[in-house]
Amino acid sequence: MAPRSHIEVLPVSVREWLDRALTERNFSGYRELETLLRDKGYSIGRAQISRYGQKVQRRFAAIRDATEAARQLTKGAPDDQDTRSESIMALVQTELLNSLLEAQTIKEEAGSPVERAERFARMAKNLAPIIHASVSLKNCKASLKNQRGNGYAGAGSSAARQRTCQSGDPEAGA
Repeated sequence: MAPRSHIEVLPVSVREWLDRALTERNFSGYRELETLLRDKGYSIGRAQISRYGQKVQRRFAAIRDATEAARQLTKGAPDDQDTRSESIMALVQTELLNSLLEAQTIKEEAGSPVERAERFARMAKNLAPIIHASVSLKNCKASLKNQRGNGYAGAGSSAARQRTCQSGDPEAGA
C-alpha cells in the first residue's frame, strides 16, 4: 500500500485553507503555495501540491457537472408525477434489500451471534425512516389523485399539494 500523502495528514483547517487557496488562484501558483505552507510549518513540495490540486479540481468539476445535469434534467423534463422520487426510493430500497440479504449470508467467523443481531438491529433502525418516506410518498400521491378525482377546489395548486402531503389529509389541501 502506498504511503499517505503529506497533504492528507495535514490538520483539517490547513487542508481547508489549501482548498480555498487553490480555487482562489484558479489551481495555479503552486510555488507560492509551497512557500506559504512552509511558513506555516509544513514541508510539502510543489509537485505534491499540484497533484492534490488536480484531485480537488476533478472533484469540483464532478460536482459542477452533476449540478448542471440535474438542472438540465429538471428544466427539460418536469416531474409533476414525482417519478424521480419514486425511482430514487426504489433504488435505495433495492440496495438495502441486497445489503440485508448479503448480511444474512455472512459466515459465523464474521462475528458472534450477538454481533450479528446488533448489526441487524442497526440496519432495521436505519430502514424505518426510509420505509416511512416511501409510505408517505405513496399516501401523498393517492391523496392527490383522490383530490383531482373528487374535484376539490385548489387541488392542483402547489400550496394545496404541499398541505395535503404534509398533513396526509386531503381536506387540508382544499
